[in-house]
Amino acid sequence: MEQEFSSILLETAVAELSRLPGVGRKTALRLALHILRQDESAGVSLGEAIINMRRGVKYCSVCHNISETEVCPICSSEVRDKSTVCVVESVKDVMIFENTRQFNGVYHVLGGVISPMDGIGPDQLEINSLVERVNAGDVKEVILALSATMEGETTNFYIFRKLGSTQVKITQLARGVSVGNEIEYTDEITLGRSLLNRTLFSDSFNSGVL
Repeated sequence: MEQEFSSILLETAVAELSRLPGVGRKTALRLALHILRQDESAGVSLGEAIINMRRGVKYCSVCHNISETEVCPICSSEVRDKSTVCVVESVKDVMIFENTRQFNGVYHVLGGVISPMDGIGPDQLEINSLVERVNAGDVKEVILALSATMEGETTNFYIFRKLGSTQVKITQLARGVSVGNEIEYTDEITLGRSLLNRTLFSDSFNSGVL
């Protein structure tokens, strides 16, 4: 049985909040009532912050990470190694790898992984733009840093095949990241070590991992 509201404005706010991931109607109502209890300025500041974020944040035209400029600060940095590209699933993964402070290259955000069960195929990801970056000739190494799940491994293999005709070195995270684990649930120390001790992706075939 759905909660009945005495205010259309409150009902609208709850409906919008409940569209957020992991937020049900009860949680949305609790959040909305909390905002109502605060000073009006607090609610206005929250609303303005969300509007400014939505209008001001875009995606980098090179790596697809979030940015407030056409090209993100990582891609435009003069001190980053642009010959080494770390391929990740999401923007959140970029933040996680940056927190390890063990990587000085650049990134490429796919925007997901291949998952037929969820209706996500290669054409819905930023794989073709990765191939274009490699074909441009400046990239020497591509690090496949996707989660060690079935979907992540499938995507790794697909990218490996797509880049098979190039001369780029293709590596993957060392097996410090357990099979079945997602990047966001791996601690920074383990992730940093896995990045530093990365191995050739082709070695996976010889070891029987794939």
